[in-house]
Amino acid sequence: MTVASPAPPDPPTLALDRRVIAAFARLSGGFWQGESATRAWTITLALVAFLSVSIAATLALNLWNKWFFDALAAKDGATLGRAVLVLGLIIAAMAAVGVGIVRSRETLQVRWREWVTRQLIERWLDRQRFYHLGLTRTEPANPEYRIADDTRWATELLVDCGIGFFLAIIGAATFFSILWSVGGTLRTSLAGVPIVIPAYMVLAALAYGIIASGLMLRVGKPLLGSVVAKNEAEGHFRFALMRIRENAESIALAGGANSEKSIAGGLYTTLVARWLGIVRQHGNLTWITNASGPLVPIFPLLIATPKYLSGELTLGEVTQLAGAFVQVQVAISWIVDNYNRIADWYASARRLIELTDAAEAIDVRIAAVAADAAPHLVMSAGADRALRLSALTVRDADGRMFVGPIDLSVKPGEHLTVSAPSGGGKTSLARAIGGLWPWGSGTIERPEAGTLLIIPQRPYVPTTTLRRALGMPTGQGANEESRHAAALHRVGLSALIPRLDETVRWDHALSNGDLQRLGIARVLIERPDLVILDEATSALDEAGRADLLRAIAEISPRTAVVSLTQQPPADRSATRHVALTLVRPATPGASAPPARIPQPV
Repeated sequence: MTVASPAPPDPPTLALDRRVIAAFARLSGGFWQGESATRAWTITLALVAFLSVSIAATLALNLWNKWFFDALAAKDGATLGRAVLVLGLIIAAMAAVGVGIVRSRETLQVRWREWVTRQLIERWLDRQRFYHLGLTRTEPANPEYRIADDTRWATELLVDCGIGFFLAIIGAATFFSILWSVGGTLRTSLAGVPIVIPAYMVLAALAYGIIASGLMLRVGKPLLGSVVAKNEAEGHFRFALMRIRENAESIALAGGANSEKSIAGGLYTTLVARWLGIVRQHGNLTWITNASGPLVPIFPLLIATPKYLSGELTLGEVTQLAGAFVQVQVAISWIVDNYNRIADWYASARRLIELTDAAEAIDVRIAAVAADAAPHLVMSAGADRALRLSALTVRDADGRMFVGPIDLSVKPGEHLTVSAPSGGGKTSLARAIGGLWPWGSGTIERPEAGTLLIIPQRPYVPTTTLRRALGMPTGQGANEESRHAAALHRVGLSALIPRLDETVRWDHALSNGDLQRLGIARVLIERPDLVILDEATSALDEAGRADLLRAIAEISPRTAVVSLTQQPPADRSATRHVALTLVRPATPGASAPPARIPQPV
C-alpha cells in the first residue's frame, strides 16, 4: 500500500512584483528610523565610506598599471623601483579598506536582521495573531521558517546586492571616463572611405556588455520562478520533519513510520526535482558566461592594438584601457551576474510579506466584527472581581452558533463546574471568556483589576528552566524561592523541586497527568482572581482531581474557579454545577434554544 505524498503548491512563474518590493521596504525601512536610526545610519554611512575608498584604491591601481608598463617599455629602472614601493602602499590600503567593508557589511546584516526579526515576531505574536491565524486557517505555511530563515536571506542578500549595485554604478562612472579620455577617437578607413568613431572604447564596452547581458537575461528569465518554487518546497519539507519530531510518540505508537517516510520522501523528491530544474538553468547560463567571460580582458586589447601600432597609445595606456574595460563590464553585467541572488532575495521577501499581509488581514477581520452593527461579543470589566455571562452566544466566523445563549455568574471564592459532552463547545466558551474569540453576541464581564488564567487540557510548558516555566505568563513569585517549591509539593510533584533550575523539554519529560499537575501549580503561584480549567485535570483520577481543586481553594480562597468538564464531578467540591445542553444549528444566524441551567447542586 502506498501513501499519497503531499506536494507543496507550485507558485506561478513570477516577475518582480512592485507591491512586494514596496511592502518589504516599508517593513524593513523602519530600521533607519526611530530608536534604531542612529545605529543604522552610523553603520550604513561607514559602509558607504569604505566602499568609496575601495573605488578610489581600484582607480589608483588602474593608474599604477599605466605608470608601471610605460616605465617597463622605457626600461626605466628607477621609476620601476618607485612603482613597486607605491604598489605596496596601494595593496596595504586595499587590505585595510577590505577589513572595514567586511566588518561594516556584516554588522549591518546582523543588526538589520535582528531588527526585522523582532518586528515579525511582534506582528505574529502581538494581539494573539498567531492564534487567530491558525484558528481561521489563514496562516501562511511555515511561519517559523519565514521568521528564522527568510529574514536572514532577505536582509543579508539585499545588503550584498546593494553593495554590488553601488560599486557597479560608481565603478561604471569612474572607468567610463578613463575609456573616454584615454581611448579617444578611432580614425580608420574602409574601402578608401575615412571613418571616425569618437569614444570608440566606450561604445565597444557598451556594445559588448549589452549583448552579453541581454543573452543572459533571456536565457535566465525562468530562473526567478524556479527559485521561488524551490524555496516553497524547502519550507514544506522542513515543516514535515518538524511535525514528525513533535509527534514522535504518536507516530511510533500508531506504527506510522513508513507512512511518514513516504510523505517526507515525496516532499523531498519534489524539492530535488525543483533543485535540478535550477541546476539545468544554471547550466544554460554557463554557456554564455564561459563564452563571454574569457573574452572580457582580451577584447579591449584587440581593439586597442591598431592605435598602439600607430603610436597613438603607449603600452601603459593599453593596459590601463584593458583594466577599465573589465571594470565597466563588471558594472554592466552586475544584474545578470546577480540574477540568481536577486531571485533568492525576492523569494524570501515575498514569503515575509505574505506573513505580514496575513497578520494585517486578521486584524481587519476582527475589527470588522467589532464594527459590525450586528450583535457581537462585548467584553467589560466588573468592579467586584466576579465573572458574569449575559445572553452569551459563541458563533463561528460564518455565523453558525457554537454555544448559547448562556446566563450565569461566578463570584469570588465560588467554584462552578460546567459539564457538556465532547465537542459540546466547552473550549469555545473558554476562548470567548479569555478574549480569544470575537464572533458571537452577549456580554462577558470579568474582574477589573485582577488576573485571568486559563489552564487547557495539555498545558504549554516552554523549553526553559522549570522555575521560569512555572511563572509563565506573568513571572509571579520569581523572587520567592519557597513559592515554587511549595506549589510543586502541594500538587504532588515534590520530585521536581531539585530540578527547578534545569532546562529540558518538560512537555516530553513529563506525563500528561504530571503536566496537568504542573498547570495547577502555576495557578497556585499566580493566584489569579479567575481561573478557567478546560478539562485541566482529565488525566487524573477522581481523588486526584478533587485534591487539586481543594489546593486552589486553600491557597487562593478568593479565586473564582470555572471547571469545564465532560462529566459532572463525583464529589461535592464544587459550589455549583451547570449542565449545558448546547445546540449547533446548521445555518448561519439560526437561533438555538437556551442552555438548560438546573438548580445549583
